[in-house]
Amino acid sequence: MRTTNSLAPDTIAASFHALSDPLRVQVLELLRSQELCVCDLCECLGTASSKLSFHLKILKEAGLVRARQEGRWIYYSLNLPQFVVLEQYLAEYRRFSPILPTRRCPDSPL
Repeated sequence: MRTTNSLAPDTIAASFHALSDPLRVQVLELLRSQELCVCDLCECLGTASSKLSFHLKILKEAGLVRARQEGRWIYYSLNLPQFVVLEQYLAEYRRFSPILPTRRCPDSPL
């Protein structure tokens, strides 16, 4: 029995796209333990704020991070519910997709 995934393919694709860049993964690793402002992230990663802003925008659009403004500073944290959604999406493959042996195409030579 297969389950029907209620997530739009664009949502899943945006999340995996956001996870496909090493710098964005580093940002997520830093945010695992605490909320951080852009200046702290720049310092930890040794990158310019303009470069980091581009990556944070992608993470935010994918729903992987949240931003809140306090005065003139913007603080970022993980959006854990979105990670749960991705985890459940991947778990469906494990649960509902049998691992089958490779089939030989009838037209392929031996």
